[in-house]
Amino acid sequence: MDNDLFDKGLAQRKATLGAEYVEKNLADADDFTRPFQEAMTAWCWGFGWGDDAIDPKTLSMMNLAMIGALGKMHEWEIHCRGAIRNGVSREQIRGIVHVVGIYCGVPQALECFRVARRVLEENEML
Repeated sequence: MDNDLFDKGLAQRKATLGAEYVEKNLADADDFTRPFQEAMTAWCWGFGWGDDAIDPKTLSMMNLAMIGALGKMHEWEIHCRGAIRNGVSREQIRGIVHVVGIYCGVPQALECFRVARRVLEENEML
């Protein structure tokens, strides 16, 4: 593994998802899951998020749209929190959910709104 990419990815992952969340994930990893955690940190966060071509706020918005489209609501919730850390506003989250609804259907948008409401309430944005 490329240690530079891992270190870069670890810093970006913590900045977006929160150090406590990331450290818990890494601490909970065992011999079975650790290689994936390390590879994902280097590849997704070091290579992908570490590319300065797209700023973190825009990446967060893209992630919400893609993860919402996939219906991976646990990950959507995590990235909704990260999006807020990266400066995505309540109105922008609503707009993203509207696009998910247009392209992926009303039921998926409703799921995104349910999760977004919980995250926005936690962050006193509702």
